[in-house]
Amino acid sequence: MPVKDNYPSTKWRLIHTSGGHGAWNMAVDEAILEAVGSGDSPPTLRLYAWSPPCLSLGYAQPYSDANLEGLSANGWELVRRPTGGRAILHTDELTYAVIGPPDEPRLAGGVLESYRRLSRALLEALQYLGIPALALQKSGVPDGDGARNPVCFENPSNYEITVQGKKLIGSAQARRREGVLQHGSLPLSGDLARITQALRYADEQARQQAAERLLARATTVELISGMPLKWEDAAEAFAQAFSQCLNLQFDPGSLTDRETERATELVDLKYAHPSWTERV
Repeated sequence: MPVKDNYPSTKWRLIHTSGGHGAWNMAVDEAILEAVGSGDSPPTLRLYAWSPPCLSLGYAQPYSDANLEGLSANGWELVRRPTGGRAILHTDELTYAVIGPPDEPRLAGGVLESYRRLSRALLEALQYLGIPALALQKSGVPDGDGARNPVCFENPSNYEITVQGKKLIGSAQARRREGVLQHGSLPLSGDLARITQALRYADEQARQQAAERLLARATTVELISGMPLKWEDAAEAFAQAFSQCLNLQFDPGSLTDRETERATELVDLKYAHPSWTERV
């Protein structure tokens, strides 16, 4: 089992959100961050899904990486995250978001330090699911832009979760004055190489090579276990692991009226607006 840090018992809010549009999911994460920072909402673990599938670009990733024709042909959406890193195709997955104030001991310190703490809870969740995962440790900063490779799951970074040398959970973090947001993706099933249809490459040979590299470097829960895993079972494991590993008591909850209003504003003003999506 992962080594646990000693934390005082603390109450957090637990939110389960059914599949939402990409712009809405990103707006909700930011609305919660603002509410946590102002003291209007408690630290929150949010577990959610995406519908329809959506390609998310990292904060500083070029908009030109996206293949708009491929997205349209598949009925997939496009959004830009408030966090760094590279592109992820969100489909057939569990997404988690950890949101808390900067003085929360589980999130305090720098990026690497908080990644390390949260990776222990992620590892424990996978162990509950019978998956023998490891937290990769390497030099460098998590989710840096690095070499020009548009796919997040080709690039394990510090304290991200791997199984048999393949990346399983991709995470990214934003640290702001009002607090910390870390969110990440656990692919449950499906063809990871689908993302190459949503990204631009020099030619079809380059696209095929990218697909082959991705399948060699990343995996899904179903590929590891040989059987499908329900979203609800994965969410239960995440909540149990975060509770046990980080000494949290969860109060099941939902968005406040103000969070919902703010998320709606952020969809219109930011996450569904070209000025944000096409900013780079």
